[in-house]
Amino acid sequence: MILRSLLFVPADRPDRFEKAMASAADAIILDMEDSVVPARKEEARIAVSAFLENSSPKPVFVRINPLTTQWAAKDVSSLIISPPDGIMLPKAEGSKSIRDLLKLLNGNTIPILPIATETAASVFELGTYKDVADHLIGLTWGAEDMPASIGATTSRHEDGSYTPPYEMLRSLSLFAAHSANAAAIDTVYVDIKNTDGLAAYAARSRRDGFTGMMAIHPSQTEIINAAFTPTQAEIDHAQSIIDAFAEAPESGALKVNGKMVDAPHRVQAEKLLARAKAK
Repeated sequence: MILRSLLFVPADRPDRFEKAMASAADAIILDMEDSVVPARKEEARIAVSAFLENSSPKPVFVRINPLTTQWAAKDVSSLIISPPDGIMLPKAEGSKSIRDLLKLLNGNTIPILPIATETAASVFELGTYKDVADHLIGLTWGAEDMPASIGATTSRHEDGSYTPPYEMLRSLSLFAAHSANAAAIDTVYVDIKNTDGLAAYAARSRRDGFTGMMAIHPSQTEIINAAFTPTQAEIDHAQSIIDAFAEAPESGALKVNGKMVDAPHRVQAEKLLARAKAK
């Protein structure tokens, strides 16, 4: 499953589901949590269940309500008959939250994508996701709920960049995802009209090791996809590294295009080519 861009859609707005499907997003996330007010939670469940009854041209995830709320059990129950491709779990606090969700699933297998940094306690559980790796399809982080959780005024500087505590959350989430061998999904870019800023942020995400990113508007998906798709120049360079080691299998390090490369570069090249073939 390719997960470069994952587009949020309010779960109580079925009129937007098909528009989201028609976007460039690799997957859509039907959001039962923040996008839906309490009075419309049941309406959202009904809309999602009806949508999931039919086959979909792209993966569909459902963000349920946090496990600590009165709505979570009903959310999960509504997904059993026609399951989505994944459940996004907000306010996740490590492996315990995953196991609690598995209990609600009662033996039904649906991959899980936790949002791993929305409470103070969650930070200290990031290393435990590797213990439930078989149940994860990805791992992402959030920068909006944590400030509210701890009483901070914001997670960002005036230029939109993250303050040090939230840069730390981003980095730890990246490593937690890779430790669990799950897709490392970066959080949303909230300035919808700033396409140049989004392109720069998405490029930085891929540079740092994220494999995809969430989106809050269909217009963001093509930009995100472009950032996480290897260019032909990158593919050619990666192939030249693979070819060089194939021609000199006894060499631990050699020169490619005037630069020294060794085993880590070969691993990077292999991963990039695998990504390029999967797009």
